[in-house]
Amino acid sequence: MISVLIADDEPLARKGVRVWLRGENDVTVVGEAASGAEAVRAIASMRPDLVFLDIRMPSLDGFQVLERAAPVHLPLVV
Repeated sequence: MISVLIADDEPLARKGVRVWLRGENDVTVVGEAASGAEAVRAIASMRPDLVFLDIRMPSLDGFQVLERAAPVHLPLVV
């Protein structure tokens, strides 16, 4: 099972990724983050296998999220 975190500040975009993943039997969405800071905390606590990461988000951009999360856990990123 592949654990997935969806990180995007737009609710409709997060919903779209959830809908897109719904048909995948080997994927479980373990959480969502609406800002860069939330994404860093979620990656550290949930340790997902894969993150759908928006580049432009409030507080931290996607690259800053990866920079801060990497010392704790660095998942695959789309």
